[in-house]
Amino acid sequence: MIFKKVNALKGEVIIPGDKSISHRAIMLGSLAEGTTEISNFLQGADCLSTIACFQQMGVSIENKKNMVTIKGNGLHGLKKPSGLLDVGNSGTTTRLMSGILAAQNFSCTVNGDASIQKRPMNRIITPLSQMGAEIKSIKENGCAPLEITGKPLHSIHYDSPVASAQVKSSILLAGLYADGVTSVTEPYISRNHTELMFRYFGVDTTTEGTTASVKPATKLIGQKVMVPGDISSAAYFIAAGLIVPNTELVIKNVGINPTRDGILRVCEAMGATITYENKQDLSGEPTADLVVRTSNLHGTTIGGSIIPTLIDEIPIIAILACFAEGTTIIKDAQELKVKESNRIDVMVENLSKMGADITATDDGMIINGGKALHGATIDSKLDHRIAMSFAIAGLCAEGETKIEGAECVNISFPNFYQYLDTLIQNGK
Repeated sequence: MIFKKVNALKGEVIIPGDKSISHRAIMLGSLAEGTTEISNFLQGADCLSTIACFQQMGVSIENKKNMVTIKGNGLHGLKKPSGLLDVGNSGTTTRLMSGILAAQNFSCTVNGDASIQKRPMNRIITPLSQMGAEIKSIKENGCAPLEITGKPLHSIHYDSPVASAQVKSSILLAGLYADGVTSVTEPYISRNHTELMFRYFGVDTTTEGTTASVKPATKLIGQKVMVPGDISSAAYFIAAGLIVPNTELVIKNVGINPTRDGILRVCEAMGATITYENKQDLSGEPTADLVVRTSNLHGTTIGGSIIPTLIDEIPIIAILACFAEGTTIIKDAQELKVKESNRIDVMVENLSKMGADITATDDGMIINGGKALHGATIDSKLDHRIAMSFAIAGLCAEGETKIEGAECVNISFPNFYQYLDTLIQNGK
């Protein structure tokens, strides 16, 4: 994909469904009794991997364009898959599903693409093993492929060294099958979609401070789930609305869960003009329409407890920082090194090519904003969030910005380029 500088963007965007919530709705719907209907499900490659895995375990899932219908098998109704459970590129599928598989009455193998085979899985293997699970890295390198043999599970209290919703959720999902209350304490609160959806499906779960707890479940009840728009996908249009001149965008139905809204808090700290309209609650999740206007931004420092609420948005925040006056410091973000790519190194390498004043640190980056960017050839490393971030940078850079591996956006936002093109055409 090739992008050139534009003078304005105009229009409204209906953001596709939240990736995290779409994954969880499939998993809980599969374990529930009765029918679960999911509207605004994200039809991205990662979420389709979750559907395929649960279909392989005998769950009836019908995926039509506007509605996913699941006839749940109940907590103990999953069946041994006939072959490998292929998670594709999805770390969420891998880690969350492992918590469920740890308690089943069968063994199976979980594997995915080359990226998944490099991502750290000891962070779930350790706590699940403490619960009595038999889970091992086949290559003994702490990564997929994983071999999981279901066992009776014990409840634990786990002090997680990282604030990770995937780690927390894997343990809590295993806790549905444990012999007592299972709890996870994090250094900071990570996104809480699992806990909210547990309550929606009738699971007894509590949160106190940074500790989430779940009681063993007897059954989950199928529900109608309306998935809010994914704030991680909205982030690219929020950024575009702020840095492209003469722009006003309306971004509809965005999830504004306080464990995910760090991007909005950072934008406000940088001087952004964002207003909220039509606030409501969907299936236990808060949503709003966002009106975003071109703004004069200034640098800020981002670190500590806000990081888990915006970890996926740091690449696009780095782009914003380039167009802000002054210095932006991003710290406490070591987790970026073990995403689909090492996002610290990839952002620094590619933004440097475009003329940005940016330096990598052990746990983030330092960006001195206000320098004009120029086009360059960007290696996305097949990381969807890198590709989308540089598409937005390309709208404000002199010359042509060429993104290699641009099709990787299909993982989370299949129509991203079409949406962007519509706003460009409207702005002409």
